[in-house]
Amino acid sequence: MWTYEKRLQYPINIKKPDANAAKIIITQYGGPDGELGASMRYLSQRYSMPFKEAAGILNDIGTEELAHLEMVSTIVHQLTRDLTLEQIQEQGFAPYFVDHTVGVYPQAAAGFPFDALCFASKGDAITDLTEDMAAEQKARTTYDNILRLVDNPEVIDPIRFLREREVVHFQRFGEALRTVQDKLDEKNFYAINPEFDMRKNPR
Repeated sequence: MWTYEKRLQYPINIKKPDANAAKIIITQYGGPDGELGASMRYLSQRYSMPFKEAAGILNDIGTEELAHLEMVSTIVHQLTRDLTLEQIQEQGFAPYFVDHTVGVYPQAAAGFPFDALCFASKGDAITDLTEDMAAEQKARTTYDNILRLVDNPEVIDPIRFLREREVVHFQRFGEALRTVQDKLDEKNFYAINPEFDMRKNPR
């Protein structure tokens, strides 16, 4: 169970509407490497993680990704809430506007909606943690790309914060992976998965 603290993890105060920025930043809400997929990935993987330390890291980071999801949706909302119809048309926001007005909807910058196929939960500790490290690097790259395309300091500041957290998460998953590998050295994890050992659980 979570306790919701009614504040953003990092302050966001964007005064100028900008549909062009919103169109690309929305990908970190519901795109293939976005915060929605990240939170669902880690909060799903924790159940099959055989070691409490690694499961705790998945729970902690998965929870923080929910906070990042809230931040990204706030950025998109503040960038679109005061758009005029002229700005919507001039900045190519009309296709989104027709379907969602200025509601926040999980989709990629390319326009396709969120799909659970963009994240993995394999049930194998090494596989999942390796996937998680790659996911954090892909999210970091996406934030790098966003920073190359936006020029508003009020947008850049929270995006930089989010990027920094991806780096920290990558490091924590690396630590978790090393811990898991150390614990599994004696058993050769690639031959015997302790969560699914046929000798203990015959059909």
